[in-house]
Amino acid sequence: MLASAATHTWAQTSVTIAAASDLKFALDVIVAGYEKSTGRAVRVTYGSSGNFARQLEQGAPFDMFMSADEGFVKALATKGLTADEGALYASGRIVLFSPSETAFTPDPGMEGLKAALAQGRVRKFAIANPEHAPYGRAAMQALQAKGLWTQLEPKLVMGENVSQAAQFAASGSTEGGIFALSLALSPNFGGRGKYAVLPEPLHQPLRQRMVLMRRAVPEARAFYEYLQGPAARDVFKRFGFRLPGE
Repeated sequence: MLASAATHTWAQTSVTIAAASDLKFALDVIVAGYEKSTGRAVRVTYGSSGNFARQLEQGAPFDMFMSADEGFVKALATKGLTADEGALYASGRIVLFSPSETAFTPDPGMEGLKAALAQGRVRKFAIANPEHAPYGRAAMQALQAKGLWTQLEPKLVMGENVSQAAQFAASGSTEGGIFALSLALSPNFGGRGKYAVLPEPLHQPLRQRMVLMRRAVPEARAFYEYLQGPAARDVFKRFGFRLPGE
């Protein structure tokens, strides 16, 4: 009986967040700082923004949604499922990554990838699924802009989200991939390959928006505001995000 009561209290006071997987390492740092300074618990589930949007529309019990595409947030707001239209918290970038120079050396113009394709040195290439992952859509747009999509499409290994795509690319199971700069800057990928940040004009802006759901517990508002403060902004910047107002 006592265990049941404790579990109930924990569930009521914890803040639950559905967050785009490009936030994995940055948000883990932010949450750790917040919990240490406030003693309040935050629980984050990472995944693709499109999948979360569908789950939230069906009543998934999250207090907050941190999307990699503001369009998903605005769509939920239009349906009356959120407290308001939320706030832009960051804009993301994508990188071209290769785990080994034997395949190609990443460069902003993707010339190395283009040459490797022509020479048959690229058998598999990783991106997130463009159908529901904003970073996958940005990767597709960048490849299309450089005229490489048709050649690469049969070779694609698609991650369920951008974090999984990064794991495919960095593990060496593919000759390379395109994923979030925030993941490339994390300790998990340091020294596992080389990357080049791709020019922003190659894809639609990755404007990332967060919002409180209508069902949010009162404690969620405090964390929502913390995410817009200097401590959180410093972490976002460290992981390669462009901040609102910059």
